[in-house]
Amino acid sequence: MKSTNVTWHEQHVSKKDRQALHGHKSAILWFTGLSASGKSTLCVEIEKRLFALGMSTYVLDGDNIRHGLNKNLGFSPEDRSENIRRIGEVSRLLVDAGIITLTAFISPYRKDRELVRNLVDHYEFIEVYVKCSIEECERRDPKGLYKKARLGEINDFTGVNAPYEEPINPEIVIESDKETVTASVDKVLSYLKDHNYI
Repeated sequence: MKSTNVTWHEQHVSKKDRQALHGHKSAILWFTGLSASGKSTLCVEIEKRLFALGMSTYVLDGDNIRHGLNKNLGFSPEDRSENIRRIGEVSRLLVDAGIITLTAFISPYRKDRELVRNLVDHYEFIEVYVKCSIEECERRDPKGLYKKARLGEINDFTGVNAPYEEPINPEIVIESDKETVTASVDKVLSYLKDHNYI
């Protein structure tokens, strides 16, 4: 059921005001890739580095969001799209608050990632493709999900019995099966510095 009789309430403190207070620009760093590719690990390490530099940050992680905001969603294509739509809206609010927002979601469909990109100004969405071979992801398999998917215990598992659509033109590509975590973190921070986010 759609909401009715709602009116957008204008803010009196602008995004620019909030960014000035924080001392940096805000943006969504959207980490996408297969399960076990290293998205969450990178988000945690990048946030620690940014926080140490005095930046205002927040990490939105796929599993954490499904414990609360999106606990009513499954893993069908429709539910996956709704999951990403909701996360996009939350991310947009955090960007408006002047916060550097890091998101760790498989987000397998290009159209869903584009939907989020279009919610914010063009320079406020930074797609980070955490590229990793399926073989390496399965070797890592920290949650045992690939094994369960291969045994038929999990349906609609990305990379096994559900598709993953690779980004076509991501702002950053991290090959997590070839690059160290430290080098990957440095790459992202260099991008943010070179493009005057921080």
